[in-house]
Amino acid sequence: MKLKPALKLIAALVISGSAGAVGTLFTISAIPAWYATLAKPALNPPTWVFGPVWTALYALMGIAAFLVWNKGWGRADVRKALGFFLLQLALNAVWSIIFFGWHDILSAFICIAALWLTIVWTMMLFYRISKPTMYILLPYILWVSFAAYLNYSILMLN
Repeated sequence: MKLKPALKLIAALVISGSAGAVGTLFTISAIPAWYATLAKPALNPPTWVFGPVWTALYALMGIAAFLVWNKGWGRADVRKALGFFLLQLALNAVWSIIFFGWHDILSAFICIAALWLTIVWTMMLFYRISKPTMYILLPYILWVSFAAYLNYSILMLN
């Protein structure tokens, strides 16, 4: 069955957003309770910033995945790139579970390091298929880099 581009775009956005939804399940209750008690670095943004930023990033991820998927599922490079995309999306969701759900800051840092590497690899694979997709994912890798700094700083401060 061949999906129309609009359906592919919607599916890619929903799949990307689902990682955010999973993360939110573990984050919402932890922010006013556990997270509020942690010592944080000076560069830690206010908590209200995270929701809008992540919403925009999940939308960008969905758009990038759509652009790659739209090049043709029959292509092996497209399937491989989207496989890595799904892996990084899973690591993204798992990080929230580890950090906010389990309160395991060290394991979360290890997870975010793996996430960072997987995003970089995904960006390289996407670039080979559709050059704009790598640039679409640039804000994502920058934000995850900043999140890794925050995770590490919180680990060191607590």
